Amino acid sequence: MPVEAIIELRQRLGNLPARSPERRKVLQQVAQLYGVSEDTMYRAMRQERILPGTQKSDQHNHTHRADREKPRVMPRWELERYCEIIAALKWRTNNGKGHHLSTVQAIRLLEEEGIETPSGYVQAPKGLLKKTTVNRYLKQWGYDLVSLRKQPAAVRFQAENSNDCWQFDLSPSDLKHLKTPAWVDPQRGEPLLMLYSVVDDRSGVAYQEYHSVYGEDVEAALRFLFAAMSPKPITEFPFQGIPKMLYMDNGPIAKSRVFQKVMSYLGVEIVTHQPKGSDGTRVTARAKGKVERPFRSVKEMHETLYHLQAPETEKEANAWLMRFLLYYNGQPHRSEPHSRLEDWLENLPVEGIRQMCSWERFCTFAREPEQRKVGIDARISVEAVSYEVDPDLAGETVILWWGLFDNELYVEHRERRYGPYIPVEGPIPLHHYRKFKKTRSQKRAERIGALAKQLALPGMVGNTSHPTNPNNIIELPRQSFVDPDPFEELTFPSVLAAKRAIADYLGYPLAQLKAEQMTYIEEILESSLNKKQVLARIRDYFMSASRRPDAQ
Repeated sequence: MPVEAIIELRQRLGNLPARSPERRKVLQQVAQLYGVSEDTMYRAMRQERILPGTQKSDQHNHTHRADREKPRVMPRWELERYCEIIAALKWRTNNGKGHHLSTVQAIRLLEEEGIETPSGYVQAPKGLLKKTTVNRYLKQWGYDLVSLRKQPAAVRFQAENSNDCWQFDLSPSDLKHLKTPAWVDPQRGEPLLMLYSVVDDRSGVAYQEYHSVYGEDVEAALRFLFAAMSPKPITEFPFQGIPKMLYMDNGPIAKSRVFQKVMSYLGVEIVTHQPKGSDGTRVTARAKGKVERPFRSVKEMHETLYHLQAPETEKEANAWLMRFLLYYNGQPHRSEPHSRLEDWLENLPVEGIRQMCSWERFCTFAREPEQRKVGIDARISVEAVSYEVDPDLAGETVILWWGLFDNELYVEHRERRYGPYIPVEGPIPLHHYRKFKKTRSQKRAERIGALAKQLALPGMVGNTSHPTNPNNIIELPRQSFVDPDPFEELTFPSVLAAKRAIADYLGYPLAQLKAEQMTYIEEILESSLNKKQVLARIRDYFMSASRRPDAQ
């Protein structure tokens, strides 16, 4: 409608009394003239229209009641107290699915039974609280559940250097299953194709792999992280190194003791997001967007092509995924004027990336302690696989250090470690049995028994590669891997332990060696406690016939 018509209508209505029936007749006449409804006329009258050259004060001002937005059934402080109690009842009875006590039932409970509060017993008078009144003021004063459960503001963070923080997560692939999975458990059905992913927090570079697993598997997660931290066979993708921090959710992988121990050996700090309800009304994991977003990109830009042709094996799926990751990491950074991979290369730490250890050394870290009792035949069964341990441990309660990635078993008893032990075959066939070699404790027992028989009172007789292009190799600053050696496999724990090992190797007590021989041993142990170096030098030194311990 023209603005001039609205101004003229306001002037005509202003000349009539406030309760005059002529006001509506005038309004109906103007609506009929312009071919609009009465509601349209009222809406046009309520809108604030300012003509060019006029001031804000020149427009029409709406008038309201003097007690507008003020409760009239009771004082505000009293109604607000009842609204607080009703809101608390709704909050307390919420089952997490949106079902809670209604306003009508909360009023009935407050009027008939009353509520015990920290400030005392409260019971509302009957007939004063109405559903519409309470609902209006619950929303107006911010006591409704939508306002009370509003999420706090999120805080965005970003690491200063590359490899300072990796975000780790996994998501089921839209492909669900492979035609020919690597392995299948008949009792559990077909494994689910899971997409494992890490994203560098600073640059946004993503590395992902497919793994066929049953649930959140710790072994698959460790295999994936080893591949992510190790150098890649493709020179165009130099992403590697051990991160300082791993940010992930509170799932079974983060709670696994083996996973935590392996990360602690590598010097990686595990940081999990706050669980739901730990910080007021904050929901779970709103800060994982940097690792969740690549999942969506892969499923929309890459996995949709599986409708044309789907991979049949896990190796083929990972090869296709690697080609997509090269494209994805070459896309622009979220805030910098270069690609994600270029940002990762430009923001490497000054001291260089921390190099990853070998796969064989990584396998030794993935060992989980378990307390078991050795059988009388000196055998232990682990997951239907038998291991034959030291005969001296028969019948003893020991701690097993079982590796996830190897077939070797380590045993600990009274702060001493035995092993490694490999799997043995089934029971020994009849007429082919053999005796165990006498252990040190058995020899000691026989010696004490023989001595006991000779005692008398005075006076009486009687143990798949990718091709590499040398022109695209990127030299990265590196730090040597620091081996924590948690199982004391590489070095002796002390000089005393080294001397014991040398005595066992020579089969001769060190106290009976010559002075120059003991001096040479002391010089070796002062220079190094490395097992291989010490035993090699001892072997070379005592190889001569004149230096043998039993030589005269």
